[in-house]
Amino acid sequence: MEKTTMKDVVNLAQKRWFVYPGSDIYGGLANSWDYGPYGSLLKDNIRDLWKKEFIQKRTDVMMIDCSLIMNPKVWEASGHVWGFSDPLMDCKECKARWRADKIIDAHVLAGATEPEGYAGDKTDTKVLENYIASESIACPDCKACNYTDIRRFNLMLKTYLGVTDDSASLAYLRPETAQGQFVDFPQVARTSRRKLPFGIAQAGKSFRNEITPGNFIFRTREFEQMEIEFFVTPWDDDEYFQIWKSESERFFTEIVWLSKENVRFVPIKKDELPHYSKEAWDFEYQYPFGWWEIETLANRTDYDLKAHMTHSKQDMSYFDAVNNKKFIPYVIEPAMGLGRIVLASLCDAYTIEETRTYLKLDPKVAPIKVWVLPIVKKLGHLAKEVYAQLSEEFLCEYDEVSSVGKRYARMDEIGAPLCVTIDTDNYEAGNVTVRHRDSMEQEVVAIKDLNEYVRNIVK
Repeated sequence: MEKTTMKDVVNLAQKRWFVYPGSDIYGGLANSWDYGPYGSLLKDNIRDLWKKEFIQKRTDVMMIDCSLIMNPKVWEASGHVWGFSDPLMDCKECKARWRADKIIDAHVLAGATEPEGYAGDKTDTKVLENYIASESIACPDCKACNYTDIRRFNLMLKTYLGVTDDSASLAYLRPETAQGQFVDFPQVARTSRRKLPFGIAQAGKSFRNEITPGNFIFRTREFEQMEIEFFVTPWDDDEYFQIWKSESERFFTEIVWLSKENVRFVPIKKDELPHYSKEAWDFEYQYPFGWWEIETLANRTDYDLKAHMTHSKQDMSYFDAVNNKKFIPYVIEPAMGLGRIVLASLCDAYTIEETRTYLKLDPKVAPIKVWVLPIVKKLGHLAKEVYAQLSEEFLCEYDEVSSVGKRYARMDEIGAPLCVTIDTDNYEAGNVTVRHRDSMEQEVVAIKDLNEYVRNIVK
């Protein structure tokens, strides 16, 4: 089997309406991507599986939907206004812009010794500059070693509310969904009457003014997160951290069905931990461009609730009637990037065989479950009756254009697990032919039993 490249995945994604450039008729916008008919369904399916596993099937997690624009004081309390920045530098020769820590990471990955006191993007800028100079790390584009001084670049995307563009009307598009759950914790705890441990979940858009977005939809300025803030007693945090590690692994390998050899959990080193974390691990997927995180699992301790309690002067504590204690809960946070999981699913499913290329998507994830086609166009009225029967229960596609072989190839590249073909002889006998994507085997199924047959495969 040939090795999948990012070019392969991107070409198929654009060819088959999964993802394509935004604002394309105006020349596009750098790092702006639109999810097409099949990409939006794929994304919805993954989000729905997340909701089913972590909200619908549990009694201890609730979902909320917070505003994209919050009071600016929220981001002052969380530390984003002052500390949410990346070390930025430019190549003086070719004008390419780089994150200094990522340049160093690539250099270390190639076999160099890591700089003393290195802590990723939190490292002092002088340490970064001195190391890059001493190691003569070249610009990845032009191979020169002539950079500007490193400056800190805040990732918050600004906007203005009202009729004037001044500091009094300054606001921010949220850089993460999590702060909504923290700010709403007292109301949710009070109105739901839940006892610890319990979680508050949210799935929605976040925005970051990334310096070096790229690798297709992996790193974008506008992205969607699926986050759970799971509130626990401070003395049980380590136990629940391990529980959520297991839950995350189960979701990726047994629900979304990413290949086990392409996923791993790796700890974040102590000196690279975010300021709010006691412990954190990245759940990584092996993309064609390397191992990168699709989820970060963090023990955020009581940092966020305490910060908001200090800045808002509101009581964020919880009273435990069983132990007769009042305390600030600790928080275990599994935070997933939805676009990154979509990309991982496309990469993982991309399959090249001698005669064809197809997406071997798990039926639960596949955007279209059943492809319905008449063997010839004049049988369309019969095929549409079958489509109407199946579409009551499943997402289907109807196709009567071009040869059957070309339609099968189109179905394979979109990842539909089943294709139902209607021909005169079988239809008159009350049957249709079902073709399986992976094996390409075909079998005759009675129309009256068709929905149950499909249900057993795709659900």
